[in-house]
Amino acid sequence: MALRWLSAVAALAAAAPPAGAQQVKELGIQAIGTLSDPALAVGGVYAAWRPARRARLSASLGLGGSGGEVAWRGELLGHFLLAPTRREGSAVYLAGGVAAVGGRTDQGYLVVAAGIESRPGAASGWFVEAGVGGGARLSAGYRWRWFPDWWYLVR
Repeated sequence: MALRWLSAVAALAAAAPPAGAQQVKELGIQAIGTLSDPALAVGGVYAAWRPARRARLSASLGLGGSGGEVAWRGELLGHFLLAPTRREGSAVYLAGGVAAVGGRTDQGYLVVAAGIESRPGAASGWFVEAGVGGGARLSAGYRWRWFPDWWYLVR
C-alpha cells in the first residue's frame, strides 16, 4: 500500500500542473544509504518541481538491500535553494521531509539534510546530501532539469 502511494506521489511530482510551463521540472537518479541497525542502501529514481524560485518539492523511490534482505525507501522532501539560478559551480540547499522504508524493517522517518548540487540553474548536474532520517543519511545522484523560457530573464 505504501509503495503504491509513493509511486503515485512521484508520478504527480513529475507531471506538469496546469501552469506547468511556468515551473522548473527535474528528473534524476540517486543512491541513498543510511547508517542504522540494519544499514540500508538503495538506488532509484527522483522527480521534483520548483513551485517558486528558491523552493523545490521532490519525491524519490529506491530499491536495494538492508540486513541481507531486499528493501525499498521512498522520500518526500521540501528543499530551500540558496542559489537557484547559478549556472556554473555549485550551490548549497537545505531539505526536510519524510521517508518510508520497507523490507527487513517497516518504518517511517523524519528527514533533515543539507546538500550541494552542481549548476542548479543549468540543464543538469550532480548532487550530494548528508543528514539524518533512519540513521545518518547520505545521498548522491544526478539531476536533469527543464526550465521555462523566462527563467534566465529574471535574476
